[in-house]
Amino acid sequence: MDDLTDRVRAFAEAREWQQFHTPKNLAMALAGEVGELIAEFQWLTPAEASAVMNDPDAGSRVKAEIGDVMIYLTRLADVLGVDLIEAALTKLDDSAHRYPVEQARGSAAKR
Repeated sequence: MDDLTDRVRAFAEAREWQQFHTPKNLAMALAGEVGELIAEFQWLTPAEASAVMNDPDAGSRVKAEIGDVMIYLTRLADVLGVDLIEAALTKLDDSAHRYPVEQARGSAAKR
């Protein structure tokens, strides 16, 4: 993760984009990229969505959009000083408490 963060930071610095990489702008760009990822699945049946990576063209587009999402999320976390791995693990621990296996198994209900 550190290597990716360093590469994304260096990419932005080489282009002098730090001035544009405010948390608001990065969050908005991230939302836009998530929207582009969602668009790749729009109108697909559940079976088609599950098999999207079997189609070379669609799979390539999905992979590229996931890459964009990861880059913007990495950059946002870097600018805010958030350790992405720590944040994810903390959230996973919180979710484990909120959704104990014995109560949440097989249920999509929110708590």
